[in-house]
Amino acid sequence: MEPGGTQKSNQTLVTEFLLQGFSEHPALRLPLISCFLVLYTVAFIGNTLIVAVVGFSACLHRPMYFFLSNLATMDIICTSTILPKVLVGLIVQDNTISYMGCMVQLFFLIWSASSELLLLSVMAFDRYVAICRPLHYGSIMSPRVCTALAGGVWAICALNASINTSLMVQLTFCGPHIIAHFFCEIPPLLLLSCSPTWVNSIMTVLADGFYGFTNFMLTLTSYGCIVTSILRISSAEGKRRAFSTCSSHLMVVCVYYTAVFYAYISPASSYIPERSKVAGVLYTVVSPTLNPLIYTLRNAEVHRALGKFLPFCRR
Repeated sequence: MEPGGTQKSNQTLVTEFLLQGFSEHPALRLPLISCFLVLYTVAFIGNTLIVAVVGFSACLHRPMYFFLSNLATMDIICTSTILPKVLVGLIVQDNTISYMGCMVQLFFLIWSASSELLLLSVMAFDRYVAICRPLHYGSIMSPRVCTALAGGVWAICALNASINTSLMVQLTFCGPHIIAHFFCEIPPLLLLSCSPTWVNSIMTVLADGFYGFTNFMLTLTSYGCIVTSILRISSAEGKRRAFSTCSSHLMVVCVYYTAVFYAYISPASSYIPERSKVAGVLYTVVSPTLNPLIYTLRNAEVHRALGKFLPFCRR
């Protein structure tokens, strides 16, 4: 192979990748189609309902529900980026994805996933202020501050997605084009590159450290303060009410971080396809499906708002 020249020409020939998907388990094809179709339907309808109810219900125009509607929007983007392509691949048994389609999918996946991690920290801070500094809640979490926080989350994570996707576009792919996953993700793509990937790896580690570890520690700190404040409440009823305002969010945090750490706890060089697929299902499918169920089933205010928004839900 001539240095540089052949690699460059080969790069121009890369017009599509082949997603391995779940082809190694052909017996699971029909069950997977049914399962993913149900999960996507529930996730899309559930999160769309949350966005609509929060937007049209004046009683829910508060910081906690404003951030919840942002979380639901991110979940819609995440599932809609991944699951339609997965379903088409399973139904027609064609798992090819164009080079540009892969990069677009990678951008929206990074954008929505990192936004969710950052927003979970913002929501934890909101619960901290509500429980630990209730007298200053209105001034600290003002509409202007909430809008700035949400806008900052979207902008910072869009920049992160743009940087990582741009770095991926700079790579040369001249070997096998089979992605050992059911969607385009950084670790399996780096393994396919025949050009140096150290810059990509450094940026990935930095992003994982900030969005994963740093946000996780900030969330833990917020909940440490929340638990300490709740324990100081004298009445059992007061403790129950205080904990009920943040228990749903805590459940979502546990589910999402468990999946993310399971997927990215090891470097790309030790990438394990089966483990990554399981983790991918958890944070791109299961978590977005559970989020609206967790927040609605455990929240009386959302129940009442749904009853007004959808009369058949009043029961």
